[in-house]
Amino acid sequence: MGQGTEPRRGQAYDGELGAAVARAQQGDEAAFAAAYRLVQPGLLGYLRGLVGDDAEDVASDAWLEIARDLGRFRGDGAGFRGWTATIARHRALDHLRRQRVRPRSSALEQDVLELPGPQSTHDQALEAISTEHALELVRGLPRDQAEAVLLRVVVGLDGPAAARVLGKRPGAVRTAAYRGLKRLAGQLGAESVTDEGPRTLGEST
Repeated sequence: MGQGTEPRRGQAYDGELGAAVARAQQGDEAAFAAAYRLVQPGLLGYLRGLVGDDAEDVASDAWLEIARDLGRFRGDGAGFRGWTATIARHRALDHLRRQRVRPRSSALEQDVLELPGPQSTHDQALEAISTEHALELVRGLPRDQAEAVLLRVVVGLDGPAAARVLGKRPGAVRTAAYRGLKRLAGQLGAESVTDEGPRTLGEST
């Protein structure tokens, strides 16, 4: 139940991120590198959910555009995460159009995931999806649910910000995220055979 552990870990860094972005806009390259380090893990997780193994390439394209247009950005740290997610999403959709593929869903081996016990809750599902294998599981969700879960949990956006990225109403995004997490929690619970889940699921690499 602990609200304290960090499913939305990006939000903890919003103050630091906002300051780094402001300095980067004045030409401070070290500050841009700091902003990149804060944003990239969540952005990469989001892109993995959309384009799988091509996430690094799509992220590189997105960062070129982010660097080019940085002077036009107005907002704080949370706003910057939303802005970068929007750019990354456009690059991902362009990539998918070029590849003529949809985000692939994959049937995972039942025993691959080391995930929480049978009493899986939404919170446990949230923590678990920061792991590589569970990101694969997210990619098996319907597209609207997968994107809502990834933006809320992996990128760390709040409901209205996620809705802006997706161009939808906040209520629709909230519903999609809820349904996606509910389905994930069910799948994670079904795949778990033991009560003692590992303690490190929420940690990012």
